[in-house]
Amino acid sequence: METQVESICQSCAMPLSQDPKGGGSEADGTLSTEYCSFCYRDGAFVSPDLTLEGMIAFLGPMMDSMKMPQEVVAKTKAALPSLKRWRTV
Repeated sequence: METQVESICQSCAMPLSQDPKGGGSEADGTLSTEYCSFCYRDGAFVSPDLTLEGMIAFLGPMMDSMKMPQEVVAKTKAALPSLKRWRTV
């Protein structure tokens, strides 16, 4: 039995299904299938100078304010380095 993996933003790890716009936008206006609308618009990152460390520092308090379980916060932070935007290899 095959399980379907939910697509997540390759910058912040938010499930794209939770994005109110369904995803970010490419330069030609099409929907991005890799990045959310909070991270990526018009074919570019909203915060192009943001570092992995900056994203981790931003997401922790934001997820806490959303009352996300600490287990989810920790798993999200741990997953960030493997996402496309932050991979170094």
